[in-house]
Amino acid sequence: MDNVILHVDMDAFFASVEQRDNPDIKGKPVIVGGISERGVVSTCSYEARKYGVHSAMPMFMAREKCPNGIFVSGRYGKYAKVSQEIFEIFNEVTPLVEPVSIDEGFLDLSQGKIKDGIEAARYIKNRVFKEVGLTLSIGISYNKFLAKLASEWNKPNGIKEIRKEMIPDILFPLPISKVHGLGKVSVAKLNNMGIYYIEELYKMPKEFYIEYLGKNGIEIYDRIRGIDGRKVELIRERKSIGKERTLKFDTKNKEELREYIKEFSFEIEEILNRKNVSGKTVTLKFKTKDFENHTRSKTLNYYIGTQIEIYKVAEELLDSEELKEEVRLIGVSISSFKETEVQQMSLL
Repeated sequence: MDNVILHVDMDAFFASVEQRDNPDIKGKPVIVGGISERGVVSTCSYEARKYGVHSAMPMFMAREKCPNGIFVSGRYGKYAKVSQEIFEIFNEVTPLVEPVSIDEGFLDLSQGKIKDGIEAARYIKNRVFKEVGLTLSIGISYNKFLAKLASEWNKPNGIKEIRKEMIPDILFPLPISKVHGLGKVSVAKLNNMGIYYIEELYKMPKEFYIEYLGKNGIEIYDRIRGIDGRKVELIRERKSIGKERTLKFDTKNKEELREYIKEFSFEIEEILNRKNVSGKTVTLKFKTKDFENHTRSKTLNYYIGTQIEIYKVAEELLDSEELKEEVRLIGVSISSFKETEVQQMSLL
């Protein structure tokens, strides 16, 4: 029997929490992020997306595109608590849950109390809506690549299953940018060769993938044929935990970059709490527009794990940098872990 993998993705998570908590803005274009002119969009509601607003967009551009939008400064502590409530429901369905970020995760149903994908998806959606008041989209398939692809199919509030017999035909009309592992540079290279859709890429011989896509070529060859051997990992033995993002627009503006660092620090805190660990080495990573990688680290003589602590160190690292070139990618990570000590309160 094939594995049954779910990819669960919360719909416009930060904005949806704001709309849930403030009914007056429900159904309106809500934009969450740094609300200063130099801030960036963390996420936005689907109503705002109709105006062309998207995450990582500079706030001044969001205001131009959506002048009637409702701009909200993020309440990251609140989002972390809501995320925890939702992941607790996932863990009741199956012990094999792999958090990908604060608002998405993979579930392997092989050891779950519900083995059928559609049944599990409906159960999760109903409970999350009833108990948390939010919607999410769920993709179901026999591997991680196809499950994640399926979760994007009917957003928002959708369920989509991709079965083995649907492959490869269901993939053929999709743009190659949908293939996990193909980054912007590879997509642009293939587009320049006249390859825009998966069907066109599928027809190429295996040697083509190796020659033009390098070490990841065979993985791409396999994925568009429905093959992905990655497992849902309950515990990841990581040397570091981090978040990074390629920016929509290159920038040297440190105020904009601080907004990203703040968001990453919040997500890292949430992952540390799940794993019950803390760390003492914070690393700032950035890539300039000419694709030069830079990393700067600071090791403390004590362990940290909160958003405020991580952000403070990462901000110091950023402030110490003289950015001569515009930045196209920014990231933060933490390492040198130890298990967090949890004190049990006495019943007396």
